[in-house]
Amino acid sequence: MIIGTGIDLVDIPRFERTVARTPRLLERLFTPSERALRPHSLAARYAAKEALIKTLGGSDGVHWTEIEIASEPSGRPHFVLSGTTAQVVIERGITKLHLTLTHDAGLAAAFVVAEGEPL
Repeated sequence: MIIGTGIDLVDIPRFERTVARTPRLLERLFTPSERALRPHSLAARYAAKEALIKTLGGSDGVHWTEIEIASEPSGRPHFVLSGTTAQVVIERGITKLHLTLTHDAGLAAAFVVAEGEPL
């Protein structure tokens, strides 16, 4: 059963300007392994984290660096959750998260679908 969906869109040049103005954002928003990525990939991961928060219905108990977007060998993205963020997902009865990312023409987007059984 689908418990929730979320979508987010990020303007990549605006994202780059924001990070250039406030470099500490990288530490607050991304895990160490994510920080090494290029700006368009970071923007897509930011969109994924925002889309997940929308899927969950809010950010209570969710921490940015407890959400990592990793890639399978095929390139398919997936969430790696830890801490209270992982607990929030479990508490909402979510057993599977589906994620898709894209970036083109200066925009990055993410779409999340949460499956499970509502508690």
